[in-house]
Amino acid sequence: MKKLTIDDLAASNGLKSKRVLVRVDFNVPMSKEEEGRITDDKRITESLPTIKKIISCGGRCILISHLGRPKGEVNLKYSLRPVARHLAMLLNQSVYFADNCIGEETTKMVNQLKDGDVLLLENLRFHKEEEKNDEVFSKQLASYGDVYINDAFGSAHRAHASTVGVTKFISKCAAGYLMQKELEYLSKVITNPEHPFLAILGGSKISGKIDVINNLSTKADRILIGGGMIFTFYKAKGYNIGKSLLEEDRIDLAKDLLKQSGDKIMLPSDVVVADKFENDSPKTTVPGNEIPPDKIGMDIGDKTIALYRTEILKSKTIVWNGPMGVFEFDNFAKGTFEIAKALADATKNGAVTVIGGGDSAAAVSEAGLENKVTHVSTGGGASLEFLEGKTLPGVEALTNV
Repeated sequence: MKKLTIDDLAASNGLKSKRVLVRVDFNVPMSKEEEGRITDDKRITESLPTIKKIISCGGRCILISHLGRPKGEVNLKYSLRPVARHLAMLLNQSVYFADNCIGEETTKMVNQLKDGDVLLLENLRFHKEEEKNDEVFSKQLASYGDVYINDAFGSAHRAHASTVGVTKFISKCAAGYLMQKELEYLSKVITNPEHPFLAILGGSKISGKIDVINNLSTKADRILIGGGMIFTFYKAKGYNIGKSLLEEDRIDLAKDLLKQSGDKIMLPSDVVVADKFENDSPKTTVPGNEIPPDKIGMDIGDKTIALYRTEILKSKTIVWNGPMGVFEFDNFAKGTFEIAKALADATKNGAVTVIGGGDSAAAVSEAGLENKVTHVSTGGGASLEFLEGKTLPGVEALTNV
C-alpha cells in the first residue's frame, strides 16, 4: 500500500511549526506491586524515532494513546501520567501532560505549545466514544492537529476514533517510522518471501488461527504447529489426546486443513504431558499418538524440538506467531524458548525472521533474543490480522500517494 509517510511530510517542510497529532501505542505493562512502574517500555522506545523526527523538524508533537481496558470510564490505574514521566527521561526533555484527551484545558495546552514541544494526552479509552469511533469525539481530537501521523501498529486493526475517525477531519495523514517498519516486514513475509518460507503457528486454539493457516498454506513451504491446537489436529487424525485441550467443534475443520495442505502441516512427533494443568505437576514425554487417558499435553517434546530446529535452519523466511506450549509455566516453556533460539540461529545464517507479537514476542524478549531476530512486531492482534490477509483499518485510512 502506497501511503503518505512521515518522511514525505518532512521533505515538504510539512512538520515545521505544525501541530502534529500522533497516535502512538503506549499500552505498556505496568507493575502490579509498584504503582506507576513500567515493566517493559519496548512500545515507548519503538515510537522514539517518529517523536524525535517531529521535534528535530520543529513540529509540535501531540501524542495520543490508550492504556489497558478502563471501559470508557476514568480509572487512574490506567493513567498515562507515568508514561509521560518515562518518555521525558528517554527524550531528555520535558513532556507536558494533559489530564484529559479532550476539553478546554487540553485545547489551551495544545495552543500554548512551541516548536519542538511534546504533549501527551490522557488515556483515550477513558471515553467510551474512542472505541465507538464517535464522530464528535473524533472531530475534537482532530482539532488538535494540522497533520496526523499513525505510529500505533498495535491498534491499526481497530477502527477507533483515534485510528480512523480523526483521518476524516485532517487532510494529511501519514505513517510513522514504526508503522512503516511493521508493514514492510510483514508485507515481505506475505507478498514476497524468499523460499523456503516457513510459518510456525502456536497458541491454544485452532479457531484463532484458521484464517492465518488458510492464508499461509498457499504461500508457505512448511507450517509447524505447536501449542494447545496440536490436540485438535491429533484428534482429527484419530489419536487419543487424554485430558488435553480440545475444540470439539473444530475437529472436521482440522481434518480439512490436514487434507488440503498435504504434507505442508507438520505436527509434533512427541509431547510433554502432565497429570494436572499446574507448573509443578510431574511430567513425562510421550509420542504424539500415545497420550495416556489421564494426562494433559503441555509442551512439544525434545524430538519435535530437534525436527522443528532442522526445518527452521533450512528456511530463508520465517514467521512465528504463538507459543509452543504452556509458556506461562516455567516447567513447560522449553519448547517455546528452544524455537526462539533456533530463530536467532537462523537469523545469524541470513534468514529473515519475523515474530508476530503477543506471547511469541514475550518469549523472544524473555530469552534475551529480541535483537537477534529480524523483526519483533509490537502488535499481536494487528500482526495476526495482517497474516490472515486482512486490510487494517488504521492503515487503510491513511492518505494515499
